[in-house]
Amino acid sequence: MIRLILILLFVILFLIVSIPIQIVEWIIKRFNPYAADISSLRIVQWAFKVILFIAGTKITVIGKENIPKDTAVLYIPNHQSYFDIIITYSMCPGLTGYVSKDMLQKVPGLNIWMKRLYCLFLDRTDIKAGLKMVLTGIDQIKHGISMCIFPEGTRNKHPEQGMAPFKEGSMKMAEKSGCPIVPIAISNTGEILENHLPRVKKCHVIVQYGEPIYIKDLSKEEKKFLGAYTQKKIEAMLETHSALL
Repeated sequence: MIRLILILLFVILFLIVSIPIQIVEWIIKRFNPYAADISSLRIVQWAFKVILFIAGTKITVIGKENIPKDTAVLYIPNHQSYFDIIITYSMCPGLTGYVSKDMLQKVPGLNIWMKRLYCLFLDRTDIKAGLKMVLTGIDQIKHGISMCIFPEGTRNKHPEQGMAPFKEGSMKMAEKSGCPIVPIAISNTGEILENHLPRVKKCHVIVQYGEPIYIKDLSKEEKKFLGAYTQKKIEAMLETHSALL
């Protein structure tokens, strides 16, 4: 419980202290948008790294060199824990927006940082809003901002039973923008919190970046079931993780 309390206190303190920082970032953005974007990214990444330090999370990273350096990408991870977002975002090399549940728009302070960092909010009850969100994501990718979406749709509470089928619609941003897909295999994040709520426990996590998938190089059948194709790539990586934990 102590780790959880310390994390909650840090998050609350960060959101309060960051209010004047957000004002400064807004002023900088008026004169140098890119500088403001990068500084906002690094500030949030620093905060996430502090959370991981408090949690006592040891992370083994594999294949980060697979992330293309000259273009925006669509990151596709599996999803076991709230900490998946904290871990993967803390390691993003460049501007990256995450697709998140609509409810997070209502969290004061956090919603401002998310919007500033190009995160998009998905309302599953509104098809038109969902389509608009996808189109915005495509536009952001075309302007050099990577996106990340969890295609299982929600956290997998029983990863030992395998991943939930990937939603094919989650690949639309890559299909329409032509950007590469970077599959990410994440193991053991449920052991940080979800498997023993409300305690936060020290644990070892593995994050592996797979080789980028270029849709233009795929067969017609692979393009048709791009979600399933990407899921198989992640499953193959996950199978190798048990020996490393």
